[in-house]
Amino acid sequence: MAGHNKWSQIKRKKAANDNQRGKAISKHIRAIQSAVREGGGGDPGANLPLKNALAAAKSDNVPVDNIDRAIERALGGAEGGAAFETVMYEGYGPGGVAVLVEALTDNRNRTVGEVRHVFSKRGGNLSGSVAWQFETKGLIVVERDDEDVAEAAIEAGAEDIEVEEGATTIYTAPTALYDVVDAMQSAGFEPQVSQLTKVPQTTTALAADAAARVVSFLEALEELDDVQNVYSTADLSAFAESVAG
Repeated sequence: MAGHNKWSQIKRKKAANDNQRGKAISKHIRAIQSAVREGGGGDPGANLPLKNALAAAKSDNVPVDNIDRAIERALGGAEGGAAFETVMYEGYGPGGVAVLVEALTDNRNRTVGEVRHVFSKRGGNLSGSVAWQFETKGLIVVERDDEDVAEAAIEAGAEDIEVEEGATTIYTAPTALYDVVDAMQSAGFEPQVSQLTKVPQTTTALAADAAARVVSFLEALEELDDVQNVYSTADLSAFAESVAG
């Protein structure tokens, strides 16, 4: 899963930039409002989609006031609480990497047009079935890289662990995500990221220049207002190493 982890790190660094923060908050608010409606209420204990959306929002440090207002608007049907539906697009990006695009939209025609434009402009193809190449997993990131974190994760029931400089990435079964998060917190380790994700079963190795084109493609998709998450089979290790070097 190393390629997936590299992209997770790149996205976290990108999200830290001020010019990306407003857009990230807006996407989280949309996801929270949709989860309240689709999941049947504002109690995360009884609404798993909302619990997932809140975990993702808190990982990106979305202000609590923004979260509370989003839930209130969704429950009350007030202005700003437009109804959105989840759609998933499948295709291939530059270098033949498989790509899943998850979006929340109130206008399918607009969203598919915007997504198709990015695929066409950047050497991709919005066609083909690729969802089978991905597994749903729980993703937890603790920004520490010592053995104590890894041992605690193993004891908590983690399925896979990656330890790299400055961070430990933990993968869980989807249904075990919050149990592992609770166990990590009880052990004194506060996750900076905890959410469901799609992990490629196999990855496509790319040279640095090809990986850079894929990163540009993935970022262009994520910049679309309706797009919530983008997943690919690209192994971006070469790009991450070129940036670090």
